[in-house]
Amino acid sequence: MKKNIYILLTIAAIAIGACKKGELSRFPQTSISPDLFFKTEEDLALYVNGLLSLPDRNSYLNDQSSDNVATTASVEVKNVMGGNTSAQNITSGWSWTRLRNINYFLENYNKANISSDVKRHYVGLARYYRAEFYLDKVKRFSDVPWYSGTLNPDDKELFKPRDSRALVMDSIMADLDFAYKNVRESVPVGTPGKWSAAVLYIRAALYEGTFRRYHNELNSKATANAFLETAARVSGEVITAKKFSIYNTGKPLQDYATLFSSQDLSGNNEVILNNIFDQAKNRSQNVNGVVFGDYEQAPARDLVQTYLMKDGTRFTDLPGYDKFDFVKEFENRDPRLSQTLVYPGWIRVPDAKPYLQRLNKNFTGYHQLKGYVNSTDNIILNSVDFPVYRYAEVLLSYAEALAELGTLNQTQLDASVNLLRKRAGLPDLNLALANANPDPVLQQQFDNIESNKGVIIEIRRERRVEFAFENSRYDDLMRWKAGKLLTKSPEGMYFAGLGKYDITGDGIEDIILIDRSLTIPSEAQKEKNSLGVTLVYYRTGTIGSDATVFLKNGTAGGAIVTESVTRKFEEPKYYYRPIPQQQTVLNPALKQIFGW
Repeated sequence: MKKNIYILLTIAAIAIGACKKGELSRFPQTSISPDLFFKTEEDLALYVNGLLSLPDRNSYLNDQSSDNVATTASVEVKNVMGGNTSAQNITSGWSWTRLRNINYFLENYNKANISSDVKRHYVGLARYYRAEFYLDKVKRFSDVPWYSGTLNPDDKELFKPRDSRALVMDSIMADLDFAYKNVRESVPVGTPGKWSAAVLYIRAALYEGTFRRYHNELNSKATANAFLETAARVSGEVITAKKFSIYNTGKPLQDYATLFSSQDLSGNNEVILNNIFDQAKNRSQNVNGVVFGDYEQAPARDLVQTYLMKDGTRFTDLPGYDKFDFVKEFENRDPRLSQTLVYPGWIRVPDAKPYLQRLNKNFTGYHQLKGYVNSTDNIILNSVDFPVYRYAEVLLSYAEALAELGTLNQTQLDASVNLLRKRAGLPDLNLALANANPDPVLQQQFDNIESNKGVIIEIRRERRVEFAFENSRYDDLMRWKAGKLLTKSPEGMYFAGLGKYDITGDGIEDIILIDRSLTIPSEAQKEKNSLGVTLVYYRTGTIGSDATVFLKNGTAGGAIVTESVTRKFEEPKYYYRPIPQQQTVLNPALKQIFGW
């Protein structure tokens, strides 16, 4: 039975607002006097719990900024690469209200008449939230003003310039170190505790360490190792604590999928922080209508090709892999592929027959399973939990940090990456063999790795596969300085040309591609397959035509094409975003950087 959901208490002081001049200096809208409110532990808990903000199941849609999916949405990075963007029309991200609410607590918590260790717990949570807030700012803008307290309307600090990335990141790390050491391990379900602080600490350290290593425009490569060492140390401490483990019941065809379709993750020992949904307790979320592959996004073929074969060999080593059709692509692959994407023969409830991939304009033909709940029961659909932090991230971060430091050994690899491979039923990754024979396809994509190339490439593969559609791929590409991978327009399924094709994997044709110049016949005139089932017709041609299916070579075949725009990734400019122009008018001390 699902545990009772932690009921989030809020106060009006935790206000969400748009970015406005002076928002850092406003008093809480309820005009709560700190001398009256901050008295007891309950007061501190009430305020800090009001700061709680967790990623939810919409995260399964957030890979639209990456090379994992094709999307018809107006995604910012796509618009940036298409040109015609500037500080005048990129206006988001410069909101500071949340920071003001966090700092207000940090200025007033000490008025409570409670023990110092209790205070440190709540201060640790507030500093965890502040670090989370600022990490997002650094990812977007790099140098930003650091504010450690609330301000009055006439404070000169309101008109300060950007602080250096180095100062802000050092402050973030100090906040996370405090949180990790002081936040309690035992906290209400659905709220961050000590180990959640550890995961964010690791994430921030790995992000900054690799960012500094690969981004020479920062001139801070010499300081990268300190962050990588922190990521390795803290992740090693989480591993040594033995509080968590990879969810593995010995069922490689379903264990991975259980993490994303469970009605209750509270007892799952891989999940470090869980966002709980339960329709019976008025907390529900259903994303079936948007993640499946018919609305805005569809998985890209490049992602499909990244998965290994089930024997651990590389799919891209197979002769002619780039011309494999949908059914052949899924044969003998890493089981996580068929738990992440709809596979040939998959049956969609309440249907009795296998699902036929629907081919729509600007979509890839692939459909997403991760985040989709295969049910028609609204209670089930609305009551699936979301794993905010997974132990898998700790393990992969541990391996990556050590590999970047040049100290990773086989024992450490076995205690991290290979635990994930074991769940999937794959052979272990061998450090020496990986470095002796790097994947040539991925090596071309990540051509700036200086040492340990083979194993770093394989760890990056594992990250992409393990966290597909969990909103991590874009950040990974940015920190690895791999923005060029976003310039390739996502492609879909491969078809050799016009004709009939099996989609369900039973060897019997299900669809037929005809020339766009032809008219789809009436239902009575349509051809049937050997089972007596009417074929699904698609008019086929090149992108920009009135066809339904766009192939790279039109009627001569090729992969499905999803867009015709030219993408350009300008380095280093596009790894960052401009401060909205309105803000630089209000505060002339704010200057644009990196060509913005």
